[in-house]
Amino acid sequence: MAGTRSQVVSSFTIIKGSLIDETFAVFRDWDFSRSRFENLRQVRERNSIGATSAHWARDVAQVLNRRFDPDGRDRPLVDLAQAGCDREIWKPLLLWHMTRDEFLLRDFLVNWLHPQFVKGAHRLRTDDVVPYLKALTKKKGIEWSGTWTETTTNRVASALLRIATDFGLLKGVQNKEFASYHLPEQSLLYLLHAMVEIEPNARKVVGSDDWRMFLMDSSDVEREILRLHQFRKLHYEVAGSLAQLKLPCRSTADYARGLCS
Repeated sequence: MAGTRSQVVSSFTIIKGSLIDETFAVFRDWDFSRSRFENLRQVRERNSIGATSAHWARDVAQVLNRRFDPDGRDRPLVDLAQAGCDREIWKPLLLWHMTRDEFLLRDFLVNWLHPQFVKGAHRLRTDDVVPYLKALTKKKGIEWSGTWTETTTNRVASALLRIATDFGLLKGVQNKEFASYHLPEQSLLYLLHAMVEIEPNARKVVGSDDWRMFLMDSSDVEREILRLHQFRKLHYEVAGSLAQLKLPCRSTADYARGLCS
């Protein structure tokens, strides 16, 4: 995969949207015997996503090229699409994978949307998101891709709310409200496998900020894990500050292979 963009703020990828259906279609037809460049070229040439114009097909290919590494880190996501994984299970996994290199979306969900959820915000509008984006310019350690105009900022704010709606976190058109969202059990187990591969410490996995993207905090996660432990779908023990988590599969790839078998 090209160099990481995990600290790059890009308006282009956000404005193009979640591309849930397009990504599923591309991954469903992905040919691992071909290079990423060849696969994405076929997206444009064969129009497997049903694009209404060559320009849109090109933009989709460009976004997918930035967001994903189908032959590496994101391989399980591709395997699940090719196995016909239920879309409601697959969508949260897509969100997690795309935020590995989509800094702005992850930061928005973790550091803006989740706090709004916690404090019980009722209606969310584009104008509410703009101050967050403007404050982000002062944050150290991130790189801005291009110079944003006021119009760009408003478009990005609107697009962030729209993406959250696409993934079922919000509902509504102009005025957004929080939806009654619940992370599917199979999705949660997949994410546990993926997080443990990165951070084997069970306490840190339970307390990961990534759960905020699904409107969950550590107590929500632990409650779900204890429920799964009760039904013997994983093993979880807590003793003071120590915790032990044993998952059903040795790797995310193994769990993905069994998920749709």
